[in-house]
Amino acid sequence: MYEFLDIGFRSLIVYLFMILALRFFGKNQLSQLNAGDIILLLLISNAVQNAMVGPNTSLQGGIFAATILFLANFLIKKLMFKSNIFRDIIESEPIVLVKDGIKDPKAIKEAEITTDELKESIREHGIEKISDVKLAILEVDGNISIISIDKNQQTKYTRHKRRISRRKLNA
Repeated sequence: MYEFLDIGFRSLIVYLFMILALRFFGKNQLSQLNAGDIILLLLISNAVQNAMVGPNTSLQGGIFAATILFLANFLIKKLMFKSNIFRDIIESEPIVLVKDGIKDPKAIKEAEITTDELKESIREHGIEKISDVKLAILEVDGNISIISIDKNQQTKYTRHKRRISRRKLNA
């Protein structure tokens, strides 16, 4: 029993460390990962595996560590939903990159986005020039939302995150 408590404690500490490290090192834009970022995540997962399970390399130890990670993630999401203060600690705020066709160099630098990446995102939304952008925002999930000055030019791309479980909808 002590061995599983040790695995649970180690897994929880590694999980919390990874959340803080990703927040501190600016990887709140996980949807914008490049090849180097993916390699880094794979190497980190390999590096912390032994820290989580220690000498226990059994199937039960691995499943228990994974269960702790899922539970920790579930609880973090619940706390973020219920507490604005906690959410602000874990997530960054959306950053306005372009407003009324004018880039905000300070915001772009803060977001660590190159002008080429910004232009690529604008083109993906069917807009040719930055001057045609009414609003470009780096969202907390790493996506860049673009609103065109010309509403007829605006793409119909939308993505909604489900806030209500299907069970509650069917009840």
